[in-house]
Amino acid sequence: MAVVRLSDAYVADVYNSYTSVNNPETSRFVVAGVVRTSELFTGIARDGGKNVTVPFWLDIDPEIEQNYSNDDPADLAVPNKIGSDTMTARKAWINQGFSAMDLVSELAGSDPLQHIKNRFGTYWTRRFERRVIAQAVGVLADNVANDGGDMQIDISAAVGDLAKFGSDAFIDAAYTAGDQADQFRAIAVHSSIEARMVKNDEVVFIPDSKGALTIPTYRGRVVISTDNMPVTGVGADRIYTSILFGTGAIGFAGIEGSAFGFGQGIPQTPSEVERTPAAGNGGGQETIWERKTWLLHPFGFEWIEGTLVEFSPTDADCRLAAHWNRVVSRKQVPLAFIKSKA
Repeated sequence: MAVVRLSDAYVADVYNSYTSVNNPETSRFVVAGVVRTSELFTGIARDGGKNVTVPFWLDIDPEIEQNYSNDDPADLAVPNKIGSDTMTARKAWINQGFSAMDLVSELAGSDPLQHIKNRFGTYWTRRFERRVIAQAVGVLADNVANDGGDMQIDISAAVGDLAKFGSDAFIDAAYTAGDQADQFRAIAVHSSIEARMVKNDEVVFIPDSKGALTIPTYRGRVVISTDNMPVTGVGADRIYTSILFGTGAIGFAGIEGSAFGFGQGIPQTPSEVERTPAAGNGGGQETIWERKTWLLHPFGFEWIEGTLVEFSPTDADCRLAAHWNRVVSRKQVPLAFIKSKA
């Protein structure tokens, strides 16, 4: 039986037209409403420049007292304005390649291009979720360094069970947003924290779109469990960071409220196959490459360029306080954090 090569199977237009089973838009963060895509974000991602401006509407000031109607035709009411503002966001140009040896099982299938696309899709979805977490960690670092940590509840230094995740810590974290505490729709936790939730019989499963009881919730919020959540320390001294995600401000990047906005640009060459004849001492090697342009940004914060190792910010860059600055009040930020033990 003849061996299928990447160069034999690959047709650029066909490959690029395929939709993978998994992709960033199927991420749990997107499904839960934590991240939303929009035409505006996508348009900005496809424009030139690396640092871009993202608009958002300011909330109507509730301190402005209402008008009181009368019967005087000369008494004209003066309308107030709905303000807007902008945040600086940063695009990232990213890529990854896999060799034919990495994809041998896909090449043996009946539709190798679709299988390879699905493999890449799973990879990008996992990287996307890590990117969301990295940006949230950077936002927290900035908050602790420059805003007094008013978005975080840290119980990790308490004694015994008082240091462990529980409903009191969850409620306290939500109420760091004051009377906007009900904005939070999801919580991302390490599996060790989810295990504690389950042991305490606090997880309720709700039906998905197909009617199956498969979506875990904690106090009415969707639970996103991933071991990519930050953990420090070892053994019984492990400290876990959990993140509450809210709805944000209406009008952020032209979409209904969300904690993050997301858009994708179109690389000049989204994918291609490279053959290196000299590799393997002349045996040759084939590699398929995919390229992405991502614009992912948390509401309420501005990106500060500073010094970068690469042309685009790495996940490590995104985790640094130096690259973020809060530009709205704490109540408007749809994020809250809990540091605890499990």
